[in-house]
Amino acid sequence: MFKGKHALVTGGGTGIGLAIAQALAENGAVVTITGRRGDVLKQAADGHPGLVARPMDVADEAQVVEGIAAATEALGPIAICVANAGIAQGRAIHKTDMEFWRNMMSINLDGAFLTIRESLNSMRELDWGRVIGISSIAGLKGLKGASAYTASKHGLLGLIRGLSEDYIGGPITFNAICPGYVDTPIVDQNVASIKERTGRSDAEAMDMMVAANRHNRLIAPSEIAAAALWMCGPGSGSVNGQAIDISGGQI
Repeated sequence: MFKGKHALVTGGGTGIGLAIAQALAENGAVVTITGRRGDVLKQAADGHPGLVARPMDVADEAQVVEGIAAATEALGPIAICVANAGIAQGRAIHKTDMEFWRNMMSINLDGAFLTIRESLNSMRELDWGRVIGISSIAGLKGLKGASAYTASKHGLLGLIRGLSEDYIGGPITFNAICPGYVDTPIVDQNVASIKERTGRSDAEAMDMMVAANRHNRLIAPSEIAAAALWMCGPGSGSVNGQAIDISGGQI
C-alpha cells in the first residue's frame, strides 16, 4: 500500500509510535523512527527490516532540523509524518512551576510543530502527503489534575486544524488521533504518578485508568495503528482536519 513512501514517526521506539511504524513498514513504507534513547530505537529497528533508527529530541530545534534533513537525504522526501512523541504527566496547577510547564509544551506541542514544519519541507514537493498528530482525549476535554498536559494536547489539535485549513484542497491532509488510556509504558508511569499523588495501590491506580475508557479496558497500540493506516490509506483524501477519538465510546 505504501511501497516507495518514506514515513517519519517520532517517539517511534516504543508504544503507540512503534506500533504505527511497524504497521506502516508492514504495508511497504520505509520508516524513520526517532526518539531520545538510541539504544531503544536500535533494538526496535534491529527487529524490523522496514525501520531505520535516528536519535532525535523533538524538544531541540537544531536536532529536529538536522535529523529530518538527514532522514530526507537518506531515504527521500517524507510522505507520511506522524508526530507522536510526547509525555503524559499530571500535576496540580498550584504545584506547577515554569520548568514543568515549559517541558510539557516543549515536547508535546513545540515538538509536534517542529516535526511537522520540517517534514513539510520535502512533503510539499510530492503530490501526496499525510500528517497525523497523536493527541489524546485530553485534547478534547479537560483531565482532572493534568491542566498542563490538557493544554498541550488542545494546542496540538489547534495546530492540526489550522494546517488543514492552510493546505485544504491540496494533496496533503492533516488529522489527529485522540486515544484514551493505551497499554503502553506511559500507563506504568501513570500508575506510579497516581500512587504518589493519591496514595492508592497499583491495582486501584490501574482501575482508575481502565475505568476512564468507556469499554472498561486498556486500548491496544495496534488499534491506534489501525486508525493511522486508515488515515493514510486509499480513500482517505477527504478525511482532513479531524480529531478521531479512540476511547471505547463517547467521551
